Amino acid sequence: QVQLIESGGGLVQAGGSLRLSCVASTRTFSSYVMGWFRQAPGKEREFVAAISKSGSGTEYADSVKGRFTSSRDNTKNTVYLQMNSLKAEDTAVYYCAANLIVFTTSAREYDYWGQGTQVTVSS
Repeated sequence: QVQLIESGGGLVQAGGSLRLSCVASTRTFSSYVMGWFRQAPGKEREFVAAISKSGSGTEYADSVKGRFTSSRDNTKNTVYLQMNSLKAEDTAVYYCAANLIVFTTSAREYDYWGQGTQVTVSS
């Protein structure tokens, strides 16, 4: 069982930046593909970013490309989501997720999920 704990959410003005962190409770963190997803009120959960086990590969949703960057530090069991040029439509609860098998944008492939952190962007 892997526990994931997100932090770094908050209230920010449009155009501002936030950095989310997600710490994993596992000794084999580098074995996991990590993903970021978000869910806005009344909407389905959607893919934001994924990062490969080594961190050399990333994938982003079109809506965040060029603004968000995911990275990881396997020595700290931590994955990050740097969010720049935030927009009101980025307001959502952000979740990190982990899976051992596949580099994917599909939420159903991820086995472990954090509790989420709220990001609110005021316009």
